[in-house]
Amino acid sequence: MTPSTGAHAHASTAARWKSEWFGNVRADVLAGIVVALALIPEAIGFSIIAGVDPRVGLYASVAIAMVIAFTGGRPGMISAATAAVAVVVVPLVRDHGVEYLFAATILMGIFQGIAALLKLNLLMQFVSRSVITGFVNALAILIFMAQLPQLDPTNEGVNWITFAMVAGGLAMIYLVPKLTTAIPSPLVAIIVLTCLSLWLGSPVNTVSDMGELPQGLPFFMLPDVPLTWETLAIIAPYSLTMAAVGLLESLLTAQIVDDMTHTGSDKQRECGGQGVANIVAALFGGMGGCAMIGQSVINVTSGGRGRLSTFTAGAALLILLALLGDLVGQVPMPALVAIMIMVSIGTFSWNSIPNIAKHPWQSSVVMLTTVIVVVATHNLALGVLAGVILSGVFFTHKVMTMFEVVREREGDTATYRAKGQIFYASVERFEAALGPESIQPDPAPHVIIDVRKAHFWDISAVGALDKVVERMRRNGRSVQVIGLNRASADLVDKFALTDKTGVESGLAPH
Repeated sequence: MTPSTGAHAHASTAARWKSEWFGNVRADVLAGIVVALALIPEAIGFSIIAGVDPRVGLYASVAIAMVIAFTGGRPGMISAATAAVAVVVVPLVRDHGVEYLFAATILMGIFQGIAALLKLNLLMQFVSRSVITGFVNALAILIFMAQLPQLDPTNEGVNWITFAMVAGGLAMIYLVPKLTTAIPSPLVAIIVLTCLSLWLGSPVNTVSDMGELPQGLPFFMLPDVPLTWETLAIIAPYSLTMAAVGLLESLLTAQIVDDMTHTGSDKQRECGGQGVANIVAALFGGMGGCAMIGQSVINVTSGGRGRLSTFTAGAALLILLALLGDLVGQVPMPALVAIMIMVSIGTFSWNSIPNIAKHPWQSSVVMLTTVIVVVATHNLALGVLAGVILSGVFFTHKVMTMFEVVREREGDTATYRAKGQIFYASVERFEAALGPESIQPDPAPHVIIDVRKAHFWDISAVGALDKVVERMRRNGRSVQVIGLNRASADLVDKFALTDKTGVESGLAPH
């Protein structure tokens, strides 16, 4: 690299960082504040799910958001404590305590760093668009369902005022942008409804009703667990699951934010960044987390695009907890419910409903299966896994059926012309199509297998070719295989037993 090239690369990197951090300052800061307010009840709720003190979820959200702003590969995406990870650690916290949770979160971060080094983000190539659509729709449904307890009239603090405030919040969220975009409409809704609630003394649920807000700042601490193989054996299975679920949700969310902002992202860096963020979170008394599609949608729809929005969300959350805890505790839950309903409406892919009838039925089945499994199990990983497996089955079946063999007889030679993909799923059809020449109505002494329009993909295909050639030679036919493309020929040369030439291998008759 010449000095001028190095200088140019450095200038390009500096320009990119400047753009990612300070290209959208005002909107990023305001969007980050909205996200910080919306994070509080969610972090408390996830802490309750995991069976830990609310501060564990809140401190995690602070640390993860602030760190991922520097280390992540997707500017504008929000990462914090999440339900997907919280659900996984319930047995660990119940059986061994919160210190083991911190140790498991550190190991989770190490696993995610290893995943980044191994470029496991490339596995996202196997997640089809139908699976992503199903994932998005399922999350939208789960986000809406999570708000239902705050809308259940049988629950304490839920009354007609609650519904009026939710309706008013939604009206402001959707109507304010028509008047001005200077302030994000969700922030307007929070401020107006909080002031109204305090002025009227409305008997509605507030953030403080979700759980006690922590006092003071998080501090550095090492997990108080014995450094033994026994400890590793306890935490490793949980850490591996947390790492996998966290990366899956983060990479899928990154793809969704890519689509929303029409920009790209560095998925490998995101994997490593998630690992660093989780390690830091654990060292400051937080639980594991990952990207949050709901908060990311809030951020993007509020105008957040850069790393500053993510950092502001974490920093604002820290300030709110440390300095304005009492005031934040007075924020009415209906205001936050209205925001989350907006998120669920905005997240759901509404065009996927008419597309069920328009798209190929296989794609629709994959999408619906992903939705049903996620909603039924509340496990994002299971839903995506089910969708990926089903996509693979449908794809394999499609490729398998794109195959044909035509037999042509000319003189004393029969030519079999194969066309399509020959691999483990199509070998039976290949073998059947090139059945023994002797059973043909006009058997020929010489056989040519023309594979110019076919491709051999794996050792199953090579084995099938071996079997066909050996069978025909055993029945007294001379066999010639022609038209192997370079890749197929290399595979045959390496693994075939016949036609090395067939005689040397001992499979063909002399």
